[in-house]
Amino acid sequence: MPPDPEASYVFDAFVKTDDKDVNSLVLGVEGVHCAACIQKIESALNREPDVKTGRLNFSTRRLTVEWMGPRARGNELAAIVGRLGYRVRPFDPAALREGSAAEERFLLICLAVAGFAAGNIMMISVGLWASSQEIMGMAMRDFMHWMAAVIALPAISYAGQPFFRSAWGALKQGRTNMDVPISLAVILACGMSLYETIHHGAHAYFDSATMLMFFLLIGRYLDFRARRSARSSATDLLGMLSGTATVIEDGQRPRVIPIKDVREDMILQVAVGEKMPADGILLEGSTEVDASLITGESLPQTVKAGDAVFAGTMNLSVPVRVRVSKASDDSLLSDIVRLMEKAEQGQAQYVRLADKAARLYTPVVHTLAAATFLGWWLLGGLVWQEALMIAVTVLIITCPCALGLAVPVVQVLATGRLMKRGVLVKSGDALERLAGIDMALFDKTGTLTLGRPALENSDSYEDEDLKYAASLAAHSRHPLSKAVVSAYDDGAFLDVAVQDYPGKGLESTYKGQTIRLGSRVWCGDEKAPHDPSKLELWLSVSGRAPVRFLFSDPLRADARTVLDELKDEGLSLVLLSGDRKEAVAAVATDLGIDNAQGGLSPVDKFAALETLQKQGHKLLMVGDGLNDAPVLAGADVSMSPSTAIDIAQNTADIVFMGDKLYPIREAWYVSRKTQKLVKQNFALAVLYNMIAVPLAVTGLVTPLIAALAMSGSSLIVVANSFRLHTRKGAVS
Repeated sequence: MPPDPEASYVFDAFVKTDDKDVNSLVLGVEGVHCAACIQKIESALNREPDVKTGRLNFSTRRLTVEWMGPRARGNELAAIVGRLGYRVRPFDPAALREGSAAEERFLLICLAVAGFAAGNIMMISVGLWASSQEIMGMAMRDFMHWMAAVIALPAISYAGQPFFRSAWGALKQGRTNMDVPISLAVILACGMSLYETIHHGAHAYFDSATMLMFFLLIGRYLDFRARRSARSSATDLLGMLSGTATVIEDGQRPRVIPIKDVREDMILQVAVGEKMPADGILLEGSTEVDASLITGESLPQTVKAGDAVFAGTMNLSVPVRVRVSKASDDSLLSDIVRLMEKAEQGQAQYVRLADKAARLYTPVVHTLAAATFLGWWLLGGLVWQEALMIAVTVLIITCPCALGLAVPVVQVLATGRLMKRGVLVKSGDALERLAGIDMALFDKTGTLTLGRPALENSDSYEDEDLKYAASLAAHSRHPLSKAVVSAYDDGAFLDVAVQDYPGKGLESTYKGQTIRLGSRVWCGDEKAPHDPSKLELWLSVSGRAPVRFLFSDPLRADARTVLDELKDEGLSLVLLSGDRKEAVAAVATDLGIDNAQGGLSPVDKFAALETLQKQGHKLLMVGDGLNDAPVLAGADVSMSPSTAIDIAQNTADIVFMGDKLYPIREAWYVSRKTQKLVKQNFALAVLYNMIAVPLAVTGLVTPLIAALAMSGSSLIVVANSFRLHTRKGAVS
């Protein structure tokens, strides 16, 4: 993107110091393109005395530095990163999103310019290839060369900026990257083409330069889109604790303060519909809270005086007072954020196959081209222009078009196929990681099940019972109440006034009868058999025996079939849920999952994940709740249904639509087929270079033939990638 004016920051103003005198500074770093950039920055910081950690998150470009000593040292540490050739500024998620959007627009414009130039120059080149100097004459040939130059030189000067700036920045710091040979090949091809045009030469290579630029910009743009999608969910999660809290001080006077200023032992007033600002203990009364943060359950949880409540959970029923036990920085929500940071940092070290090949490719190409030039000039008896032309041919014929397209083309085809089947792939290397899994972890509620309770015991109550229950339930937003109303299809409710008793249920009076709908203790038969794996509501009407309504969370229609197919393909299955152990065991038995754990907190789930990873498993996590977010971020690859909360969807690498699990099976099949094609593409690219490079080095190939060979290798890779659509069945 066009360079912004450099801003000056006093970084020590953004330093935070904890109670152990550890200073921390969070910076945004621009110009990070690969794993080598991460290693370079982290190594430079970690070598500094008193620096405890220096960690850079690749997907967000967020750098966290912790050190002991004076706060003012933050300026020095930021300057170290700046001297490495990267631009640093205080981390601002909003500014990062704006900058990323601007950079994406700039890459797209560069791609359009290069594509326009390549298409038009190719039309000119076809005319040159289809004729000869004797037929068209020197004047016409020179005119067509100049026309190509007029199109190519301005287009490449503009469209090549992403590569030229990256290469120049690397060279200024005494290092190299993959953009250096790309830039060198394009510049030399243009320079030699212009020289040939000025001196009435027979060949100009503007077509090679523009085609090279066009193909490489495709790969760069797709890679940027993939990395931008993998933004940090931890930052979004912290937004749940932004804003203010109401503190009750001496004299019962409420005072509004920022949540970040909440401290232990403060008394907070939490209104209905507000989130708990910090972990604490309920002081009096009872209420219902949305505890999906802890359990992943959509059902409200009843809490009473003396019970613990957690930051980020929403108060649903009545205003309450809470004594703070942990400030927001030490709350369970903050623990989840730290787990996600840890997980994202682990994924930041993932190096894709293309990056590994590129690290070898760059020095080899430089050395080979230089050796070719010197060999022909000093030993081969050629003039320097002819020797340089052969060196340019080597750079062109070995340019990384096929290598650069080996991954992006297959990704585009794979993601397009999956999108048609309701699967959105968000992370650029998600399919690569999905292909390598050997174990799948599943959440229960909202993942294996629909997350929508349904009334199931229709043979145990009368139509009049359902009418009474639905008439009261229509006044409540409780999920079980909604299920009762949904099951009642008559449409005519009783005209009653309803009183809500938090933690108990609903009560009304109709024709002198007291009607209650709620818990077993409040209005049911405590001696009746109780199935702990089932959810229930009881209806009590004066003068009549209590009636029980049983509910279940239906499994997704194809859950058993899909899980059986995954097991048949060799995957091990694990069920991790925050729901009741009895309910988890029932679902596991129904689906044939041998390894099932219930009653897990977010920390418990993450610990289970780490244990399995230490055992050497490559893990897929499928979940939908806020309590699944750390595990989704920490797994080798993660999926989430479209009905999941925003944090889960943002964290997951893949999101699937609809009420079925088949997209999981489809994504796994496509990922394995994709990786086979990627490896084949790399093999084709290597085979091409093994044949073409010796011919170019020995001077048997002209730059014109080199351009055709380069384009041909790219087309072969693209054609092979289209084989993704040739088979519909499972991968053998």
